[in-house]
Amino acid sequence: MDDSTVSSSLTPQSTLATPPSPSSQLTLPPDISRPSLSLDNLTPSPHVDRMINSNHYKSPSRPIYSDRFIPSRSGSNFALFNIPPPTNSPAEGREDSSSTYTTLLRAALFGPDTGVVPPVTPEKRSLSINPPSRNIFRYKTETRQPMHSLLPFVYDDVVTGATHSPVKTPRKVPRSPYKVLDAPALQDDFYLNLVDWSSHNVLAVGLGNCVYLWNACSSKVTKLCDLGIDDSVCSVGWAQRGTHLAVGTSNGKVQIWDASRCKKIRTMEGHRLRAGALAWSSSLLSSGGRDKNIYQRDIRAQEDFVSKLSGHKSEVCGLKWSYDNRELASGGNDNRLFVWNQHSTQPVLKFCEHTAAVKAIAWSPHLHGLLASGGGTADRCIRFWNTTTNSHLSCMDTGSQVCNLVWSKNVNELVSTHGYSQNQIIVWRYPNMSKLATLTGHTYRVLYLAISPDGQTIVTGAGDETLRFWNVFPSPKSQNTDSEIGASSLGRTTIR
Repeated sequence: MDDSTVSSSLTPQSTLATPPSPSSQLTLPPDISRPSLSLDNLTPSPHVDRMINSNHYKSPSRPIYSDRFIPSRSGSNFALFNIPPPTNSPAEGREDSSSTYTTLLRAALFGPDTGVVPPVTPEKRSLSINPPSRNIFRYKTETRQPMHSLLPFVYDDVVTGATHSPVKTPRKVPRSPYKVLDAPALQDDFYLNLVDWSSHNVLAVGLGNCVYLWNACSSKVTKLCDLGIDDSVCSVGWAQRGTHLAVGTSNGKVQIWDASRCKKIRTMEGHRLRAGALAWSSSLLSSGGRDKNIYQRDIRAQEDFVSKLSGHKSEVCGLKWSYDNRELASGGNDNRLFVWNQHSTQPVLKFCEHTAAVKAIAWSPHLHGLLASGGGTADRCIRFWNTTTNSHLSCMDTGSQVCNLVWSKNVNELVSTHGYSQNQIIVWRYPNMSKLATLTGHTYRVLYLAISPDGQTIVTGAGDETLRFWNVFPSPKSQNTDSEIGASSLGRTTIR
């Protein structure tokens, strides 16, 4: 019977006790009659009755407030809010908390691998019996702390691989090129370097015995030179600044052209066989050839070359200067990766871990001395090196021939292009080397790669005689938005 039922069943007449008559014991004045003061004839006052029955009286007009609220546990639905019900006895609760504390203390003192089974917390026990409603407190699972977070100190193996920062949503990379150019006579040769993008947003492409320039701003195509039927283009390379373009030929010569005037400045000799690799460092031009040599050429000097670098046992097919112009990395068909400084004629570092030709070479613009290299068909690996400590950092097996590598200057990511047998383009996040995107479309090996001056767009070339433009990297100002470069130039044209 609740309180309301008790108060409604009681009346003042039934609850007011009648005391014995004390009229015989009273001394009264003579002008007051005795019967008028008999207590038996008095009607109980409502206020007196309310005070006497205060435990049962409930005001019909307003509730009675107290200074604190004590809830009734018996009528609460604890499972609805994912709260464990109270234990029946205080001893049971003390025993459970004592067991939990003992287990946590043992794990903290002797490590997590001592065979100690983590205690089942009341929270987990209630989850297994009464799963919570998904519509109430949905953020509960996000704020739940793991058991090891309660320890006073944590071992490294407890949180191995754990991330304390919020998980970032992977950036969306468009899976199709925004522009495709036909490039007739683009050679399918792993050892050549026939595509380069200048700081003035002009793309140079070697097609057969000719070099063509494609202006990315106006889409205008210009024929720079024609070497004739007895020669062919093996490499092209833009100077870091200005409009000078170096062209390596199958006869072993290196030509310097002023692209703004479409005029050849000079021709430099030295190689006995084709010059398939070029790299600029300010006014210094390095060329690598099939004759296993690397020539250092200063275009301000009268001599064709100022020094000769010897060390490779087969054709030099990869050359890249570091961003500070202090180190030159070279890769060859002898499966070797060498590092040279500005004054050495012998390599200062030799890396021999690759098991196939090393053409793909890229220096990181974010960390000094970080070098990436890729191996050919028999190797298929991307390796990372620290040239300041002469150490091998890591290796990633890509599953197919690595043809080119290029770092993004806006984010810590890089792109690799591949040949046998996938012919794909992969965008990687460094240093965990997780794949952000795999781009397909070329039907031949993706042998050529260049990046735009703003660092957002790459162009790839293959033996299928196409050049494909991809938006893969964010802009330096807004790294969370997709690039819109080239969105208005959809379509397919020819570069000739």
